[in-house]
Amino acid sequence: MSSYKTPLLAAILSAGLMSAAAQAEDQLLIGSTSTSSSQYGYFVAVGQIINQKVEGVRASVVETGATVDNLRRILRGQLDMGLVTTNVGYHAYSGEGEFADRPVDNRLLWVYSAAPQNVVMREDAGVSSLTDLNGVGLNPGITGSATEATTLAVMETLGISPDYVRGSTTDVVAGVKDNRIAGYVKSGVGNKLDGSSMDVATFTPIQVLSLDEDQANTLREQMPDISVVDIPEGAAEGMPAYTTWSFGLAMHSSPDLDEQMAYDIVKAVMENPDPQVSALANLANVDIAELTLESGTVPFHPGAARYFEEQGYEIPDHLQPVE
Repeated sequence: MSSYKTPLLAAILSAGLMSAAAQAEDQLLIGSTSTSSSQYGYFVAVGQIINQKVEGVRASVVETGATVDNLRRILRGQLDMGLVTTNVGYHAYSGEGEFADRPVDNRLLWVYSAAPQNVVMREDAGVSSLTDLNGVGLNPGITGSATEATTLAVMETLGISPDYVRGSTTDVVAGVKDNRIAGYVKSGVGNKLDGSSMDVATFTPIQVLSLDEDQANTLREQMPDISVVDIPEGAAEGMPAYTTWSFGLAMHSSPDLDEQMAYDIVKAVMENPDPQVSALANLANVDIAELTLESGTVPFHPGAARYFEEQGYEIPDHLQPVE
Protein backbone atom coordinates (compact mmCIF):
# COMPACT_ATOMS: atom_id res chain seq x y z
CA MET A 1 0.00 0.00 0.00
CA SER A 2 1.33 3.42 -0.88
CA SER A 3 2.62 5.51 2.03
CA TYR A 4 1.49 8.76 0.37
CA LYS A 5 -1.54 10.39 1.90
CA THR A 6 -4.45 11.53 -0.23
CA PRO A 7 -5.15 15.30 -0.02
CA LEU A 8 -8.30 14.57 1.98
CA LEU A 9 -6.49 12.30 4.43
CA ALA A 10 -3.67 14.78 4.75
CA ALA A 11 -6.16 17.55 5.48
CA ILE A 12 -7.93 15.42 8.11
CA LEU A 13 -4.66 14.52 9.80
CA SER A 14 -3.48 18.12 9.64
CA ALA A 15 -6.72 19.39 11.15
CA GLY A 16 -6.44 16.81 13.92
CA LEU A 17 -2.89 17.87 14.71
CA MET A 18 -3.88 21.54 14.69
CA SER A 19 -6.82 20.81 16.98
CA ALA A 20 -4.58 18.94 19.40
CA ALA A 21 -2.07 21.80 19.34
CA ALA A 22 -4.81 24.33 19.98
CA GLN A 23 -6.07 22.28 22.92
CA ALA A 24 -2.52 22.24 24.34
CA GLU A 25 -2.38 26.06 24.31
CA ASP A 26 -3.88 28.28 26.97
CA GLN A 27 -6.51 30.50 25.38
CA LEU A 28 -6.28 34.16 26.39
CA LEU A 29 -9.08 36.66 25.70
CA ILE A 30 -8.13 40.34 25.53
CA GLY A 31 -10.84 43.01 25.59
CA SER A 32 -10.09 46.10 23.54
CA THR A 33 -12.48 48.72 22.16
CA SER A 34 -14.28 49.50 18.90
CA THR A 35 -12.45 48.44 15.75
CA SER A 36 -12.80 52.03 14.52
CA SER A 37 -10.56 53.28 17.32
CA SER A 38 -6.80 53.68 16.89
CA GLN A 39 -6.47 51.91 20.25
CA TYR A 40 -7.84 48.71 18.73
CA GLY A 41 -4.74 48.42 16.55
CA TYR A 42 -2.56 48.61 19.63
CA PHE A 43 -4.29 45.62 21.19
CA VAL A 44 -3.99 43.65 17.97
CA ALA A 45 -0.25 44.35 18.08
CA VAL A 46 -0.08 43.18 21.70
CA GLY A 47 -1.97 40.00 20.81
CA GLN A 48 0.55 39.29 18.06
CA ILE A 49 3.46 39.83 20.44
CA ILE A 50 1.95 37.37 22.91
CA ASN A 51 1.30 34.77 20.22
CA GLN A 52 4.84 35.06 18.89
CA LYS A 53 6.79 35.41 22.12
CA VAL A 54 4.85 33.62 24.87
CA GLU A 55 5.04 29.87 24.51
CA GLY A 56 1.86 27.86 25.03
CA VAL A 57 -0.50 30.84 24.88
CA ARG A 58 -2.93 31.75 22.11
CA ALA A 59 -4.29 35.29 22.49
CA SER A 60 -7.45 36.55 20.81
CA VAL A 61 -8.46 40.22 20.75
CA VAL A 62 -12.16 40.90 21.30
CA GLU A 63 -13.95 44.06 20.15
CA THR A 64 -15.79 45.55 23.15
CA GLY A 65 -17.26 48.76 24.49
CA ALA A 66 -13.89 49.65 26.08
CA THR A 67 -13.13 50.28 29.76
CA VAL A 68 -16.41 49.76 31.62
CA ASP A 69 -17.47 46.90 29.37
CA ASN A 70 -14.06 45.25 29.79
CA LEU A 71 -14.21 45.54 33.57
CA ARG A 72 -17.66 44.00 33.70
CA ARG A 73 -16.55 41.16 31.46
CA ILE A 74 -13.49 40.60 33.66
CA LEU A 75 -15.85 40.40 36.65
CA ARG A 76 -17.96 37.77 34.85
CA GLY A 77 -14.88 35.78 33.82
CA GLN A 78 -15.45 36.49 30.13
CA LEU A 79 -12.10 38.24 29.64
CA ASP A 80 -8.65 37.61 31.04
CA MET A 81 -7.35 41.13 30.48
CA GLY A 82 -8.20 44.29 28.59
CA LEU A 83 -8.11 48.04 28.02
CA VAL A 84 -8.88 50.00 31.18
CA THR A 85 -8.33 53.69 31.85
CA THR A 86 -6.48 54.05 35.12
CA ASN A 87 -9.07 56.34 36.72
CA VAL A 88 -12.02 54.05 36.02
CA GLY A 89 -9.94 51.02 37.00
CA TYR A 90 -9.39 52.67 40.38
CA HIS A 91 -13.11 53.39 40.80
CA ALA A 92 -13.92 49.74 40.00
CA TYR A 93 -11.26 48.38 42.37
CA SER A 94 -12.30 50.71 45.20
CA GLY A 95 -16.05 50.29 44.64
CA GLU A 96 -16.70 53.95 43.90
CA GLY A 97 -19.12 55.78 41.60
CA GLU A 98 -20.99 53.43 39.28
CA PHE A 99 -19.14 50.49 40.86
CA ALA A 100 -20.33 51.26 44.39
CA ASP A 101 -22.77 48.35 44.38
CA ARG A 102 -20.45 45.91 42.65
CA PRO A 103 -16.67 46.49 42.80
CA VAL A 104 -14.44 44.79 40.23
CA ASP A 105 -11.15 43.32 41.41
CA ASN A 106 -8.80 44.22 38.55
CA ARG A 107 -5.00 44.23 38.57
CA LEU A 108 -2.41 46.32 36.75
CA LEU A 109 -0.18 44.81 34.09
CA TRP A 110 1.15 47.96 32.40
CA VAL A 111 0.20 51.50 31.31
CA TYR A 112 1.03 52.16 27.68
CA SER A 113 -0.08 55.74 27.10
CA ALA A 114 -0.89 58.86 29.09
CA ALA A 115 -3.92 61.01 28.38
CA PRO A 116 -3.09 64.49 29.70
CA GLN A 117 -6.23 66.60 30.06
CA ASN A 118 -5.61 69.96 28.43
CA VAL A 119 -7.68 73.03 29.35
CA VAL A 120 -7.53 74.77 25.96
CA MET A 121 -8.67 78.39 26.00
CA ARG A 122 -8.88 81.28 23.58
CA GLU A 123 -6.09 83.73 24.40
CA ASP A 124 -8.60 86.61 24.31
CA ALA A 125 -10.96 84.96 26.84
CA GLY A 126 -9.50 86.98 29.72
CA VAL A 127 -8.55 83.79 31.54
CA SER A 128 -4.99 83.31 32.76
CA SER A 129 -5.44 80.67 35.45
CA LEU A 130 -7.79 77.84 36.37
CA THR A 131 -9.26 79.96 39.16
CA ASP A 132 -10.33 82.50 36.54
CA LEU A 133 -12.69 79.86 35.07
CA ASN A 134 -15.42 80.66 37.60
CA GLY A 135 -18.51 81.56 35.57
CA VAL A 136 -16.69 81.18 32.24
CA GLY A 137 -18.15 79.09 29.40
CA LEU A 138 -16.19 75.84 29.32
CA ASN A 139 -16.86 72.48 27.71
CA PRO A 140 -15.65 69.84 30.23
CA GLY A 141 -15.32 67.08 27.62
CA ILE A 142 -17.61 65.17 25.34
CA THR A 143 -20.77 63.98 27.12
CA GLY A 144 -20.27 60.61 28.77
CA SER A 145 -16.51 60.61 28.27
CA ALA A 146 -13.81 59.95 30.85
CA THR A 147 -12.59 63.49 30.16
CA GLU A 148 -15.94 65.00 31.13
CA ALA A 149 -16.27 62.97 34.33
CA THR A 150 -12.71 63.70 35.38
CA THR A 151 -12.96 67.44 34.62
CA LEU A 152 -16.11 67.77 36.72
CA ALA A 153 -14.43 65.98 39.63
CA VAL A 154 -11.24 68.05 39.33
CA MET A 155 -13.08 71.36 39.25
CA GLU A 156 -15.22 70.38 42.24
CA THR A 157 -12.12 69.31 44.17
CA LEU A 158 -10.41 72.62 43.40
CA GLY A 159 -13.52 74.65 44.21
CA ILE A 160 -13.86 76.06 40.70
CA SER A 161 -17.27 76.53 39.05
CA PRO A 162 -17.17 77.15 35.28
CA ASP A 163 -20.34 77.68 33.27
CA TYR A 164 -20.37 74.27 31.61
CA VAL A 165 -21.35 74.01 27.96
CA ARG A 166 -22.08 70.54 26.54
CA GLY A 167 -21.73 69.42 22.95
CA SER A 168 -19.96 67.18 20.45
CA THR A 169 -16.35 67.76 19.48
CA THR A 170 -17.50 69.34 16.21
CA ASP A 171 -19.91 71.70 17.99
CA VAL A 172 -17.38 72.65 20.66
CA VAL A 173 -14.54 73.34 18.23
CA ALA A 174 -16.86 75.52 16.17
CA GLY A 175 -18.01 77.29 19.34
CA VAL A 176 -14.46 78.10 20.41
CA LYS A 177 -13.57 79.35 16.93
CA ASP A 178 -16.69 81.56 16.85
CA ASN A 179 -16.04 82.84 20.39
CA ARG A 180 -19.30 81.36 21.69
CA ILE A 181 -17.31 79.19 24.10
CA ALA A 182 -14.16 80.38 25.88
CA GLY A 183 -12.52 76.97 25.88
CA TYR A 184 -12.75 73.24 26.40
CA VAL A 185 -10.97 70.28 27.97
CA LYS A 186 -9.50 67.70 25.61
CA SER A 187 -7.20 64.71 25.98
CA GLY A 188 -3.76 65.23 24.53
CA VAL A 189 -1.83 62.79 22.38
CA GLY A 190 1.17 62.07 24.54
CA ASN A 191 2.81 65.45 25.19
CA LYS A 192 1.13 67.07 22.18
CA LEU A 193 -2.23 68.74 21.73
CA ASP A 194 -4.77 66.65 19.85
CA GLY A 195 -5.93 67.32 16.28
CA SER A 196 -9.04 69.29 17.28
CA SER A 197 -6.99 71.69 19.40
CA MET A 198 -4.50 72.16 16.58
CA ASP A 199 -7.45 72.87 14.29
CA VAL A 200 -8.63 75.64 16.60
CA ALA A 201 -5.09 77.02 16.83
CA THR A 202 -4.81 77.38 13.05
CA PHE A 203 -6.66 80.71 13.06
CA THR A 204 -7.43 81.31 16.76
CA PRO A 205 -4.61 82.02 19.23
CA ILE A 206 -4.93 79.61 22.18
CA GLN A 207 -3.36 78.91 25.53
CA VAL A 208 -3.39 75.89 27.84
CA LEU A 209 -4.06 76.60 31.50
CA SER A 210 -1.71 75.14 34.10
CA LEU A 211 -2.27 73.87 37.61
CA ASP A 212 -0.41 75.94 40.17
CA GLU A 213 1.62 74.20 42.88
CA ASP A 214 -1.16 74.27 45.48
CA GLN A 215 -3.73 72.92 43.01
CA ALA A 216 -1.37 70.16 41.91
CA ASN A 217 -0.76 69.11 45.51
CA THR A 218 -4.51 69.16 46.24
CA LEU A 219 -5.18 66.77 43.36
CA ARG A 220 -2.33 64.48 44.41
CA GLU A 221 -3.75 64.28 47.93
CA GLN A 222 -7.48 64.10 47.19
CA MET A 223 -7.76 62.37 43.80
CA PRO A 224 -5.66 59.16 43.81
CA ASP A 225 -7.46 57.98 40.66
CA ILE A 226 -5.56 60.46 38.49
CA SER A 227 -1.98 61.68 38.23
CA VAL A 228 -0.45 65.15 37.91
CA VAL A 229 1.94 65.51 35.00
CA ASP A 230 4.35 68.15 33.72
CA ILE A 231 4.08 68.74 29.98
CA PRO A 232 7.28 70.18 28.46
CA GLU A 233 7.21 73.17 26.15
CA GLY A 234 6.24 72.38 22.59
CA ALA A 235 2.81 70.76 23.02
CA ALA A 236 2.02 73.10 20.12
CA GLU A 237 4.22 75.61 18.35
CA GLY A 238 5.31 78.25 20.86
CA MET A 239 3.41 76.58 23.72
CA PRO A 240 5.23 76.92 27.09
CA ALA A 241 5.50 74.08 29.61
CA TYR A 242 2.51 73.50 31.89
CA THR A 243 1.18 71.14 34.57
CA THR A 244 -2.12 69.32 34.27
CA TRP A 245 -3.97 66.21 35.36
CA SER A 246 -3.92 62.95 33.48
CA PHE A 247 -5.12 59.40 33.45
CA GLY A 248 -3.51 56.48 31.71
CA LEU A 249 -4.54 53.93 29.10
CA ALA A 250 -3.61 50.58 30.55
CA MET A 251 -3.81 46.82 30.35
CA HIS A 252 -5.49 45.43 33.45
CA SER A 253 -6.25 41.80 34.16
CA SER A 254 -8.34 39.53 36.26
CA PRO A 255 -6.66 38.63 39.58
CA ASP A 256 -7.14 35.00 38.51
CA LEU A 257 -4.70 35.30 35.58
CA ASP A 258 -1.94 32.74 36.12
CA GLU A 259 1.10 34.41 37.72
CA GLN A 260 3.69 32.89 35.38
CA MET A 261 1.56 33.75 32.36
CA ALA A 262 1.23 37.36 33.54
CA TYR A 263 5.00 37.53 34.01
CA ASP A 264 5.69 36.11 30.56
CA ILE A 265 3.19 38.47 28.90
CA VAL A 266 4.56 41.59 30.59
CA LYS A 267 8.12 40.55 29.78
CA ALA A 268 7.23 40.00 26.12
CA VAL A 269 5.48 43.35 25.81
CA MET A 270 8.17 45.33 27.63
CA GLU A 271 10.94 43.80 25.53
CA ASN A 272 9.25 44.13 22.12
CA PRO A 273 8.32 47.82 21.68
CA ASP A 274 8.57 48.07 17.87
CA PRO A 275 5.18 46.50 17.00
CA GLN A 276 3.51 48.75 19.57
CA VAL A 277 5.08 51.88 18.09
CA SER A 278 4.00 50.74 14.63
CA ALA A 279 0.43 50.55 15.93
CA LEU A 280 0.54 53.87 17.83
CA ALA A 281 3.23 56.25 16.62
CA ASN A 282 2.99 58.46 19.73
CA LEU A 283 4.53 55.62 21.77
CA ALA A 284 7.91 56.12 20.07
CA ASN A 285 9.35 58.14 22.94
CA VAL A 286 7.36 56.60 25.77
CA ASP A 287 9.11 54.66 28.54
CA ILE A 288 6.25 52.27 29.31
CA ALA A 289 7.85 50.96 32.50
CA GLU A 290 8.30 54.45 33.96
CA LEU A 291 4.81 55.48 32.81
CA THR A 292 3.33 52.42 34.49
CA LEU A 293 4.96 53.24 37.82
CA GLU A 294 3.92 56.91 37.56
CA SER A 295 0.34 56.43 36.37
CA GLY A 296 -0.84 53.08 37.73
CA THR A 297 -3.68 53.31 40.25
CA VAL A 298 -4.48 49.72 41.30
CA PRO A 299 -2.19 47.00 42.67
CA PHE A 300 0.04 45.12 40.25
CA HIS A 301 -0.75 41.57 39.31
CA PRO A 302 1.94 39.53 41.13
CA GLY A 303 3.40 38.32 37.83
CA ALA A 304 3.75 41.88 36.55
CA ALA A 305 5.27 43.05 39.84
CA ARG A 306 7.87 40.29 39.66
CA TYR A 307 8.99 41.40 36.21
CA PHE A 308 9.35 45.06 37.19
CA GLU A 309 11.21 44.16 40.40
CA GLU A 310 13.64 41.98 38.44
CA GLN A 311 14.36 44.98 36.22
CA GLY A 312 15.37 47.00 39.30
CA TYR A 313 12.27 49.19 39.61
CA GLU A 314 11.00 50.21 43.03
CA ILE A 315 7.28 49.59 43.23
CA PRO A 316 5.28 52.29 45.07
CA ASP A 317 3.22 51.19 48.04
CA HIS A 318 -0.13 51.70 46.28
CA LEU A 319 0.93 49.40 43.44
CA GLN A 320 2.22 46.56 45.64
CA PRO A 321 0.44 43.26 44.87
CA VAL A 322 -2.26 42.16 47.31
CA GLU A 323 -3.86 38.79 47.95
